[in-house]
Amino acid sequence: MKMSQLFGNRLKEDPADATTFSHKFLVRGGYVRPVSAGIYSLLPVGKRVIAKIENIIRQEMDRVGGQEVLMPVVLPADLWVESGRYQSVGAELLRFTDRNNKAMVLGMTHEEASCQIARTEINSYKQLPVMIYQIQTKYRDEARPRAGLLRVREFTMKDAYSFHTSQEDLDAYYQELHAAYERIFRRVGMKHVVSILSNTGMMGGSVSHEFMLLADCGEDNIFLSPDGKSYKANREVAVSGLKFERTGEELPLEKVATPHSKTIE
Repeated sequence: MKMSQLFGNRLKEDPADATTFSHKFLVRGGYVRPVSAGIYSLLPVGKRVIAKIENIIRQEMDRVGGQEVLMPVVLPADLWVESGRYQSVGAELLRFTDRNNKAMVLGMTHEEASCQIARTEINSYKQLPVMIYQIQTKYRDEARPRAGLLRVREFTMKDAYSFHTSQEDLDAYYQELHAAYERIFRRVGMKHVVSILSNTGMMGGSVSHEFMLLADCGEDNIFLSPDGKSYKANREVAVSGLKFERTGEELPLEKVATPHSKTIE
């Protein structure tokens, strides 16, 4: 399509509320348009970029045996009450009551929904292991949206859920998924992403990693060992007093931004 026919305008001036280069270029280049704080519409060029990224993600998830599903955005609160997260999750979970006076939520993540599917579809251990994933719009009532698409209230998430017969099988598959995420970031051209130990948070689980993008506009802090490989952790879970024989150096502190953080469990 010719640029003259492309829907959406390219702008000469930076948006008044933009403080990061990515935010400025996304708006000026005609990729996105703000609708409300932390909520954006994707224009055609932005939608094409997202579609290409999603295609890469699907290829890598299918490569490790994933099967794509699509779960509902609106979920009955009963599922979240059963897991205990209806009470434990804060105001970022949007709760509401439908016209039949039934308590509902907007799914900000889908552990409960995936377990509900597993209960109906998995009848024997012979069907395991299995992994399902989806690419879907999520909504979290973020208290402080900022920096364009860096921290938003509505966003597209790829979330995956696997079921296993043993902890050993789960641990092995965790490593497969971790490698898949590394391939995804390499293929989309994000060369400075660092995988670090992180807090499991509301997701739960015994081990969690997040992929952090080193950037000047970052707000988070991570600890790296002198060689950049032996130890990598978020400040929330970093262990103090570690010594490294090679140099005896203390762990340096780095600021990072996390526009595409993922937790794999």
